[in-house]
Amino acid sequence: MNKKVNLKRLSFILIISYLIIGIAFYFIGGEQFYITKSNDNLVYDVENSTIGPVMSSTKIEQDFKVKYYAIDGIKIKTDTNEKETKGNLSVSLMDKDSNIVLFQEKIDVSKFNGKSDVYLNTNKKTLDVKNKNLALIITSDIENENEAPVIYTGNGIGNLPMYIDGKLTDKSLLISMECFDKSWFGPNYWYIFLGGLIILSWYLININIKQKNETDSYGLNVINVYMKYKFLLSQLIQRDFKTKYKRSVLGVLWSFFNPLLTMAVQYIVFSTIFKSDIPNFPVYLLIGVVMFNFFSEACGMGLMAILGNASLITKVYVPKYIYPVSRVFSSVINLLLSLIPLAIVIIVTQTQIKFSVLLIIFGILCTIVFCIGMALILSTAMVFFRDTQFLWNVVSLLWMYLTPLFYPESIVPDKFKFILQLNPMYHFIRFVRICILDGVSPEPIAYLICIVFSVGTFLIGAWVFKKNQDKFVLNI
Repeated sequence: MNKKVNLKRLSFILIISYLIIGIAFYFIGGEQFYITKSNDNLVYDVENSTIGPVMSSTKIEQDFKVKYYAIDGIKIKTDTNEKETKGNLSVSLMDKDSNIVLFQEKIDVSKFNGKSDVYLNTNKKTLDVKNKNLALIITSDIENENEAPVIYTGNGIGNLPMYIDGKLTDKSLLISMECFDKSWFGPNYWYIFLGGLIILSWYLININIKQKNETDSYGLNVINVYMKYKFLLSQLIQRDFKTKYKRSVLGVLWSFFNPLLTMAVQYIVFSTIFKSDIPNFPVYLLIGVVMFNFFSEACGMGLMAILGNASLITKVYVPKYIYPVSRVFSSVINLLLSLIPLAIVIIVTQTQIKFSVLLIIFGILCTIVFCIGMALILSTAMVFFRDTQFLWNVVSLLWMYLTPLFYPESIVPDKFKFILQLNPMYHFIRFVRICILDGVSPEPIAYLICIVFSVGTFLIGAWVFKKNQDKFVLNI
């Protein structure tokens, strides 16, 4: 290994890469590194009466204040009263102190269905609003009373008034808001960056010394194994990738068509039959389809990694973890190819592309590490319990429905929100969606959650695999 790998040059490349990535990461993340999600959100949920029908002659203004740094989303409760509603509501959020419109969105009321919550994603544009005088203003372009929805109100919010057509009322809009506070991460970013640089430099110096003294080191062992088996790993990846499309007429083109066709079917179903009101639904849907398809495929292939290579395992010694790892990386090729149709859909739908799109690399890497951990666990379970493959089919289907692929997370009742929080794929997909659809970096806690789920699952998988790998030969 010493002759094949120049560890000093590798160390230099790693240091330079760390500096470039760290500096770029800070400027791409921008203001998002300075906010963190608040657990105590603003909620006015005492249902009382309604305002309506909300027509073109109606103007609703709800004044309020928040004790948080930023507002991420606003939820309004509406009702169609069993009528077919048509037209648009215009909702805007204004800073009354400066008369600046912080956020504005037009909502198609034809997608309303009975009593429903309308969720407005402000894309974290409402920064630095703590204790400011704010106003939520709702107007309409609907002329026909029978086509206009109603909006629910609740008990009054202290001395913060609501006006209807300029007249003060003793009620308030039935709304809730997701808020953010300032984070410690942003102001301390460069200290964290410097600390990471010191740790990385110390570790690289340490393994260089151990290489010179020919002392054993875990880091050197990893490099040793990679250099020794990298040809085998590449051959296994190529074999698994080619086998998937063997005797297929379209071959690798299915990596393009599969996510597009899946998206097309689900788009038709959920945008026409169920009338999804998710902004930029095609991109929202395709991100979920691409990410979850990779997870499903990587785990499905990793499941059979040991049994599928039983003839090699019983005859030739190689580290057994190479087999599930190679299965995951063969799926990574499909994932990368699937990003091409995603890019095409982003361009066709004229989604604004910002530098934050580069951050999806982090979300994808976390998903890959998570899938390797899952593959290690599933491949181990499959050796000792052959029904694992059938159970996994059911679990993966349930997992898909518990992940917001084609529905907004806002429709999940509050009492079931904990299921989303415990779902790693929800966090990985949400991370990528924020980078692409919102054009900003996710909040700092989102990075930590992704790291915990991915690295935690990987470590558990590695422990389970290592503990049981010596028994594989006796059970395959």
